[in-house]
Amino acid sequence: MPAGPDIILTLKVLVAAVTLLLLASLVALAAGKPRLHGRLNAAFFVLTMLTVAGFEALLQFVDVKSAFDPAAREALRVHLYFAVPSAIILPAMFLSGWAGWKRLHLALSVVFSALWAGTFVTGVFFLPHG
Repeated sequence: MPAGPDIILTLKVLVAAVTLLLLASLVALAAGKPRLHGRLNAAFFVLTMLTVAGFEALLQFVDVKSAFDPAAREALRVHLYFAVPSAIILPAMFLSGWAGWKRLHLALSVVFSALWAGTFVTGVFFLPHG
């Protein structure tokens, strides 16, 4: 079973990787390539949901109190305040974009962007992995 710091380091790498996909999708949109934007968002959606599911499954087998010190548990809790709402909004945002509901998609994207910024900052910069 992986140790707490290994879990957090893996989480940081995955959050950074999917964030690059998200940024690439925004670049595609700005370049006038909505189809590429959609495909990159599909990859972002699948990889993000797999990360969330894998992390949750892993935490079912890890004793969180012994794997993480109090500071790491608190940092993880703050991270989850952003990550959980992001994961809840993401399917609705993905489906609204796929269905062509532009107004809803844009509204959800504003909320998601704020939550994802918090997810990224807390996940990459504040979770201790050492």
